[in-house]
Amino acid sequence: MTRFLALTFTALSLSAQPPLKLQVDATDAPRRILHAKLTIPATGGPLRLAYPKWIPGEHAPTGPVTDLVNLRITAVSKVLPWKRDPVEMYTIIVDVPTGATSIDLSYDFITPPETGGFSSGSSTTTELALLSWNQVMLYPEGKKTDDIKIEASLRVPAGWKYGTALPIARESGDNIEFKPVSATTMVDSPVIAGRHLRTFDLSPGSNPPHYLHVSADSREAAALPDSLIASYRKLVKETGVLFGARHYNSYHFLLTLSDHVAHFGLEHHESSDNRLPENSQIDPDGLRVSAGLLPHEMSHSWNGKYRRPTGLATSDYQQPMQGELLWVYEGLTTYLGDILTPRSGLITPADFRQRLAMDAANLDSSVGRQWRPLADTAVAAQLLYSARGDQANLRRGVDFYPEGSLIWLEADVRIRQMSGGKKSLDDFCKAFHGGRGNGVEMKTYTLDDIVSTLNQVQAYDWRKFLDDKIYTTAPKAPLGGIEQSGWKLVFKEALPELQRTIEEQRKSVDVRHSLGLELKDDGVIKDVISGSPAGLAGVSASAKLIAVNGRQFSAKVLRAAIRAAKTSGEPIELLVKDGEYYRTHRANCATGERYPALERDETKPDLLTSIIGPKS
Repeated sequence: MTRFLALTFTALSLSAQPPLKLQVDATDAPRRILHAKLTIPATGGPLRLAYPKWIPGEHAPTGPVTDLVNLRITAVSKVLPWKRDPVEMYTIIVDVPTGATSIDLSYDFITPPETGGFSSGSSTTTELALLSWNQVMLYPEGKKTDDIKIEASLRVPAGWKYGTALPIARESGDNIEFKPVSATTMVDSPVIAGRHLRTFDLSPGSNPPHYLHVSADSREAAALPDSLIASYRKLVKETGVLFGARHYNSYHFLLTLSDHVAHFGLEHHESSDNRLPENSQIDPDGLRVSAGLLPHEMSHSWNGKYRRPTGLATSDYQQPMQGELLWVYEGLTTYLGDILTPRSGLITPADFRQRLAMDAANLDSSVGRQWRPLADTAVAAQLLYSARGDQANLRRGVDFYPEGSLIWLEADVRIRQMSGGKKSLDDFCKAFHGGRGNGVEMKTYTLDDIVSTLNQVQAYDWRKFLDDKIYTTAPKAPLGGIEQSGWKLVFKEALPELQRTIEEQRKSVDVRHSLGLELKDDGVIKDVISGSPAGLAGVSASAKLIAVNGRQFSAKVLRAAIRAAKTSGEPIELLVKDGEYYRTHRANCATGERYPALERDETKPDLLTSIIGPKS
């Protein structure tokens, strides 16, 4: 077993109360169950225990309380009855007997089988596990999590290795004992473990250290090529140049590679929980599609953890989070992660431009933007994360990610233009996220702070700029950053190679800018663009496309029909199964194939190439 621990540790403000003692036995993780024992200091009287509800980074009440089972509470050698609060169902109520100084809890947590979602989704296989501490923790309700101290230990399956940002006190065999930390730090520091785990040093000889812990379902998948490790090392250097300071004692990428866990990224201050398909790091196409995940999640250490909107900086995990500034928290992080990816050599400039074109075109075709301002997608994030995919273009989803990125690109371009190339958004990042780098800390901010810092970098009416793009509706996407950086959004008939790769990896078919359909590769219609040929023909989302012009559906057949319709002028016949009924829809699609791309505008300087170029 290999031990990886922070070289220094700065404790948060902890109370003088004795610590909670948490023991987690993960030896049954391959069977999708965790065993826990928790001792909580307590005296006689009623005690309310909270199970974490609002999970940081998930921006929603996603705590998986229904998977906490076999709860048993004892004190002074007696089993204590307990009940659930009938209104706040994440709260357990127990009467502590007179004379007791603590209560002991034992319980299990069921990790789900293959399912999506965030940290409450699939997290274990027979070969690996990712432990999120919020899943196995209860704490006294009403106390600030900064003020609750926890001593934790973890037992992993025999022979498994692990990685975490938590400071280690000692280890014996397969049991790890951690140094006491606050409940805030505990929940913010997941543990990755696995039979095939490998660890890579991403900043040899440097302080603070940076590690990449890779746990995969096979030994081969965890053997990342040297060229990729070199790019991740470059990423560490590029973040140092961009932000100018590091607000952590060490940084740990936790990378889970499996086809049987939920795929997502979740930020933490000194680590990140990154989950991708098993071969995504050794298959060129898989890496091409997923290369931006680690740059995005690492950027959150500065933008989201060190600097955090006031509405998201709650004192415990029961307080509702207010997401109005998620266009900064997630939108700016999306932009920074997007430009750090080519700066680090993880993707080519051409692939960066193609992704930007696809995002811009998809946002531009969304009819939902005509009634819903971007700010409302942020305020309603806790609802939209779990919204259905059908009619997404009408409803809008969590558009503060890609559209926020477009807005920050435009801010970057404007700063460069107004300063004559002397300043850029990189200067904003140094001013807003930089500083002295005194270890782990959090500084909250408001919209006024964003506007003030932008004006410090470059004087401008930033308040109006942001109001116009975020708090009002607009029929078209904010493409000013693209257009003023020397490029323009165009549509071409040839399917871009990157889009082909994305469709193959995600088992999808995207013809939304011609026929108006986004489908799964089995023909299930994910969305229909309102006002498109398919939409006008009456095709419904969630139905299944069976045949095109009398021939069984496939991506090849569908695209051939779109090309033929441009020449013939004849409508495309779409045989669709909707529930138990079959219907034929005739869609007039005279445009031929249309796929977004960026094309150079030679009348303007090429600022975009400069933005994504390496800085270290």
